Amino acid sequence: MSQQPTRRTVLLAGGAVAATALVPAPPAAAAAAEAAPGLQPYASYWYPDSLPSGTPGPGITWRSLKSWRAEDDTDLAFNAASVPLAARFTPTPANTTARVGGARVQSLVSFAPTAGNPSQGAPTADHYALTHWSYLDELVFWGGSSGEGLILAPNAPIVDAAHRHGVPVLGNVFLPPVAYGGQLQWTRDLVQKDTAGHYPLATQLVAVAEAYGFDGWFINAETGGGNAALATDMLGFLTELKALSSAKGLRVTWYDSMTVSGSVSWQGALNNQNKVFFQAADSMFVDFRWTPGSLVSSGGTAEQLGRDRYELWAGADVEANGWNSSVNWDAIVPAGSSHVVSVGLYRPEWTRNHLPAGRTPGDFHAADDRFWTGRSLDPSQPDPDDDWRAPAVSVADRSTVTSVPFASVFNTGHGLRWYEGGRVTSDRAWNHLGLQDKLPSRRWAVRTEGQRPSVTFDFADAWHGGSSVLVDGALDAPATLDLYATRLTVTEDTVVELTHRADAGNVTVELAVATTGPAGPGEPVPYTYVPLGAAGQGWRTSTVRLTGMSGTVHALGVRLTGGGAPVRWRLGALAVHDGNDQRPAAPSGPVITGATGGDLRFAWNAAPGDVRHSTLHRVLPDGTRRFLGGTCQRAFFVPGLQPEQGERTTTFELRSVGELYTSSDPVTVTHTW
Repeated sequence: MSQQPTRRTVLLAGGAVAATALVPAPPAAAAAAEAAPGLQPYASYWYPDSLPSGTPGPGITWRSLKSWRAEDDTDLAFNAASVPLAARFTPTPANTTARVGGARVQSLVSFAPTAGNPSQGAPTADHYALTHWSYLDELVFWGGSSGEGLILAPNAPIVDAAHRHGVPVLGNVFLPPVAYGGQLQWTRDLVQKDTAGHYPLATQLVAVAEAYGFDGWFINAETGGGNAALATDMLGFLTELKALSSAKGLRVTWYDSMTVSGSVSWQGALNNQNKVFFQAADSMFVDFRWTPGSLVSSGGTAEQLGRDRYELWAGADVEANGWNSSVNWDAIVPAGSSHVVSVGLYRPEWTRNHLPAGRTPGDFHAADDRFWTGRSLDPSQPDPDDDWRAPAVSVADRSTVTSVPFASVFNTGHGLRWYEGGRVTSDRAWNHLGLQDKLPSRRWAVRTEGQRPSVTFDFADAWHGGSSVLVDGALDAPATLDLYATRLTVTEDTVVELTHRADAGNVTVELAVATTGPAGPGEPVPYTYVPLGAAGQGWRTSTVRLTGMSGTVHALGVRLTGGGAPVRWRLGALAVHDGNDQRPAAPSGPVITGATGGDLRFAWNAAPGDVRHSTLHRVLPDGTRRFLGGTCQRAFFVPGLQPEQGERTTTFELRSVGELYTSSDPVTVTHTW
């Protein structure tokens, strides 16, 4: 099947503007840009060296990567990720079709425009809050344009969320075609050599990735007009970038575009025109022009080169049509034989973008669940008649839940309000993916002899953060819901806590604990059930000591039993610990580093020990606290604050939050209006 590169009409339309510029800026980002152009931090973007002629458009700053230095980067504290890349394991697959050791999945995602993308979230819930990390092996922070900048560093919340789930994140280097504003000089700038024959921009790219805490670069050289000499320079640059990156634990992915002649000619295959670039990189995204035959030959060529065929990502363009896209899945991940190569999903944020105005977080997650899991919405029971081959059908899920203490409040990284202990402490919508929890990897696997209830992330109420898990259905037979695949060591002191409530109907709850894995792919988890009693109408925390169990906990879930009448049961938190529920140490030295009207920049010293994130609250004149935000960084920006009536000074409280969501004592800083 020859797949037309329809993405190019979106990627390059508008002359000097590329893909990300066509995605509307979130209203909050635009408002912030107008309110505090000098204080609002944004995700960073650069040209390699020389800048365009003329002047940048509103809200755009032209910068040269060659002149970048970490010590001069005033926004670095807001943009540097802090969560290390977690190790993952692969549990027994939830179904019989998902493979272990086969194809992997890469996603190229544009989260926001190149310019004006806030560093640490924004006051809107309308955001691509990716949660199905368990099927991903690589995320590319897609974007760039000839009118804004060509090199994008991922912002910290995305990297922190991805790393929590074991997914590396790559920045993007985009050299656009001449017809759409690309300049061959920018390619020459990227591959320029110094007097010693080295490539200074390769050194700079590695320095940025190290300083910002992400995992490497996606190189997309599509500016035509080059020659074999330029291709030789590009190969030398790529080779040095790979060597420098490997020494720092970083990776490089090459896009099938430039060939050994220096021309841009998308091959849709790994062949003699591009294999030298593949050999100089860790992996290659194969352009959408692939055919079944070209993928078979590409996989064979990779193995002849001593490489893994799954280091090739076959492009699947889902930007325009999502799960209705025409993709020959049998050419990539055939159901009845070994996978041919890996999958490269181009722009899966369609699950958000195709929804109409007024879309809610619930609307988005319903669409996103279908995209990643399939029409059945249950990875343990794929729909065999579904034309869309969702990643859960072909690829085994992974998990990072491997150590105690572990806790989740099922926070997806955005919400309509902010909750603490079941109370609303901010009624503003928000997004910040860095606050996202480790989320269940196989959503939502339910086993029942009766009618299957619906299971969703719900935003109408929460115990902590912005969301909870809602189970809604008749429960005419007991239903077991898989929550987490784990590898948690059990001791005599190990305790599991569930915070839950019943919104409607009568439901009896049991904790499901498995100390071994299923008998095989698609088989049920061999749970032991521990009664928790009937759920009440208010939030309650049920505590279970795993007395008598030994070894390793392989899975955690719940079994719900009702009387056949409609039931709405909500899960707000789950925690596993050994009874040592120590509060984290407090941060220190909070200061306000910048203030313009009600727009404030905060900074502090991180607390010693294990800290999940920090929270910032405003103390109101009546003594109550209002949540302003949280972050994994040591700096935070708050826009648009105003004094309360008669208020001359405002006190802000900063706290460290531990893995079990216990908070430190506050440290305070005061602002005078």
